[in-house]
Amino acid sequence: MRESENILELAKLLPDYMGFIFYGPSKRYAGELLDAKVLASLPESIIKTGVFVNESVEEIVEITKRYGLSAVQLHGEEPAAACAELKASGLQVIKVVHVGTAVGWRSLERYETVSDYFLFDTADASWGGTGRLFDWNILKDYPSDKPFFLSGGIGIEQLPIPDVVLEKPLWAIDVNSRFEISPGLKDVERIKEFKKKLNA
Repeated sequence: MRESENILELAKLLPDYMGFIFYGPSKRYAGELLDAKVLASLPESIIKTGVFVNESVEEIVEITKRYGLSAVQLHGEEPAAACAELKASGLQVIKVVHVGTAVGWRSLERYETVSDYFLFDTADASWGGTGRLFDWNILKDYPSDKPFFLSGGIGIEQLPIPDVVLEKPLWAIDVNSRFEISPGLKDVERIKEFKKKLNA
């Protein structure tokens, strides 16, 4: 998100997390549109999350301090050492795993102790969200107890969440493109509908 009025309107629904993209090439790049004062006014229960791709630890820390963010979502090829450094700074670290037709589960082991959560998103040639679903049956073989976010083109049509996902340590549902009026501008009424159906 990035537009102040839209942020404040959506905040009334008390989402657990709210994301702000700090990856320049993204059409949802928050950049200078984001108002730190507006973010500071949000309810404390909302975990304000910066989304980054292969950014330096120093830059991430500077941006999180500037906007009062308490979590980071890392979508690139960030090394485990960078995750450890960010976690040690007090940030909640969400490491994104790009899922194609399979996942090399052993490759995630190096992130087990240096991240708080994994986030499974649909793989794509470019960085960032694709707005497409991946085959959730892949998660049958998820070998870890680490909680994860489920992402990738999720809309109201995907509810209820199937047992193959619920049987694993699902922590959160990450939604974005299916609830947009335009890039970065959310349809609050549609999100309200999603939340109601999700909690039914």
